[in-house]
Amino acid sequence: MTDKYKILFFGASYGSLLGAKVALAGHSAHLICLPEEAELINSEGAIIRLPVRGLDQPVELNTKEMPGSVTAGGPEEANPSDYDLIVLAMQEPQYRVPVVKDLLSKVGASGKPCMSIMNMPPLSFLRRIPGVDADAIRDSYTDPTVWDNVDPSRITLCSPDPQAFRPPQEKCNVLQVGLPTNFKSARFEGEADTSILNQIEQDIQNIRYDAAGDSVELPVKLRVHDSVFVPLAKWCMLLAGNYRCIQAEEMRPIREAVHSDLGSSESVYNWVADLCVKLGADRNDLVPFEKYANAALSLKNPSSAARALAAGAPYIERVDKLVQALGASQGMQSADVDRTVELVDGWLARNREGS
Repeated sequence: MTDKYKILFFGASYGSLLGAKVALAGHSAHLICLPEEAELINSEGAIIRLPVRGLDQPVELNTKEMPGSVTAGGPEEANPSDYDLIVLAMQEPQYRVPVVKDLLSKVGASGKPCMSIMNMPPLSFLRRIPGVDADAIRDSYTDPTVWDNVDPSRITLCSPDPQAFRPPQEKCNVLQVGLPTNFKSARFEGEADTSILNQIEQDIQNIRYDAAGDSVELPVKLRVHDSVFVPLAKWCMLLAGNYRCIQAEEMRPIREAVHSDLGSSESVYNWVADLCVKLGADRNDLVPFEKYANAALSLKNPSSAARALAAGAPYIERVDKLVQALGASQGMQSADVDRTVELVDGWLARNREGS
């Protein structure tokens, strides 16, 4: 029997998705989230709806009915030293909130390994990439100081490739998976930390679920890669699709952002891919544009960044600004990326004036 791990998750969206998968594999997950979310998850479980190939209806998972446990609570109660692995699954601006910032500082002090599932890679993680001047990109972060106590050798990045959302008519413990792709993580620097990820990857791979009498394999797995660049493949998708949902006056679906002008989308996508290669990535680490464009056909809503801006958010993850700054550091410039940064800056300025 393999070791069972205790895993602390910051966040209950991607946290509940991966948390449910590790609990199905027999591990325990504790989610840091808002009081209303915690109360529902503790009393009714986290509900995950997963589309499964070959089945007409999504499979509905309830964390109350799993071999491992999923619990939830506030940031004040958590002690990172009690856990084997920390998963950072909140959006980057949330780490500036004092109580969350304090908990992240405790994570750094604990020396526990951290896997980030964020579109915006933690500043500590980018210090693992020799071609990146981390000090030159600090102003891309809402509060770069939150990462100062997190050891680069103990943090890795996992690409949040699966698309999931909270159905607006449902309770906040329900998560609907729209695009059931895999989480792709870079390994840690150390073998002992990486072995934890490898074990979780294997345990999730072995899960079989009884759906209407049939034993089925569930999608959304964890894949651990040797290359530090594999999770950065998401940057191409974010800049070609997610951030191009953001228009001057309104937001458009990801599908429209990509397919209304496929040539421009491919140009942006390839520019970001070229940047990743210049930083040290192998072209094979990245996803071909055609594969992404095909997947984008199913993404019928605006991105979470676009929805947040439309709802008045004063801060969002600025992967657009980060990629622009990294491009400039390599002598690269894209008019399309510059335009996106300008549009996001404009929305944020208006939202902050109105808040």
